[in-house]
Amino acid sequence: MIEPRSFPVSLSVDEARSRIVEIATTHILATENVALEAAMGRVLAADVSAPIDVPGFVNSAMDGFAVRGEDLTAAAEKSLRLVGQIFAGGAMASEVLAGTCVRITTGAPLPHGADTVVMKENTRVDGEHIIIATGTAPGANVRPAGEDYQAGDLALRRRMRLTPAQIGVLASFGFVEVKVASRPRAVLFTTGDELVAPGKPLGFGQIYDSNRFSLGGLLQQHDVALLRHARLRDDPVELREALIRAGQDADIIVTSGGVSAGEADFLPRLLADIGEVYLWKVRMRPGMPFLFGRVGGALMFALPGNPVSGVVTFLALVKPALEAMSGAMPRGAALRARLRQAIHKRHARTEFQRALLECDADGTLWATALEKQGSGMLRGVAEADALIVLPETVSEFAVGQVVDVLPLPGWPA
Repeated sequence: MIEPRSFPVSLSVDEARSRIVEIATTHILATENVALEAAMGRVLAADVSAPIDVPGFVNSAMDGFAVRGEDLTAAAEKSLRLVGQIFAGGAMASEVLAGTCVRITTGAPLPHGADTVVMKENTRVDGEHIIIATGTAPGANVRPAGEDYQAGDLALRRRMRLTPAQIGVLASFGFVEVKVASRPRAVLFTTGDELVAPGKPLGFGQIYDSNRFSLGGLLQQHDVALLRHARLRDDPVELREALIRAGQDADIIVTSGGVSAGEADFLPRLLADIGEVYLWKVRMRPGMPFLFGRVGGALMFALPGNPVSGVVTFLALVKPALEAMSGAMPRGAALRARLRQAIHKRHARTEFQRALLECDADGTLWATALEKQGSGMLRGVAEADALIVLPETVSEFAVGQVVDVLPLPGWPA
């Protein structure tokens, strides 16, 4: 195996994450314009200012009748002659003169002369007249032009990951496309002679390749374009060729397996030979034999082969790199929760325990560690909605103690 000479080994989680983010910020992705229909979840590449007032005209906030506020009286009902109607998107109605009113729907522009809308529920029809009940103040139920945004307002800031509401804002400005960070291009390798594609028969000592789907799903959830996946044998020649090609095509390479110190763990030596190693091994559980470096123009994240280790290292170390490359504001920050049960940690590493979250009637968030905590037990992650973060310098955690928890992708909060 390789000797630790030009790169750090066995870093803390915070040290590893900091170094990864620092290097990832030197690999900022290009930008591109995409249609609003394709902008969901993309990272905004430039500030957006409102080019117009929204709404662009004074309009009604209610279905009812547009009137002159000065025609209303607080002491008694008022009878006004109905002279027309105006609907949202329809033609302008007659001017509202003293003693008259116009039927109006929500969102319709106020006709000339009117400054108030009386709710339909506060009126009754009497032939050609509308009887207005008391209680409507002058100026009521009217939305001014630019109530939401005024032309020139800073509406959206760069680095935002666009949500449906923010895309709606862009549409309200009349935009059909938006400038965003390009999606990082990834190549995913799952390695090991024991791996078999689902659907094929298993031989002696073989297992189905679940990492291809769990890691591929994480890449998809984090807006990464997967160029290709390959299932590779523990063959240094095959691995070398695949990595060199990936380094020419992709922005990131994600691998699982072959990264520890065993006889068939070739990736640390290969990465040192054909690229650059930035760090190896992180004081975390699960996921200690994590390797980070570069091949060609691609950053390489070599994750442990155990299924849970792969998920945890992706969320703890790969996800921050993806955010840094796209310039995105970090998302999915840790929450704080109280422990439902005491935990004894027997090692000096940061541990990520699979857990369920619940919020009680008092608004307190509680975390319950699951029974299935083995690094090869994917069931624990499948049934969990969060990871409890146990710091490496602490070994005893009491019931009710407050700890950091990382929500897993898909958690409703």
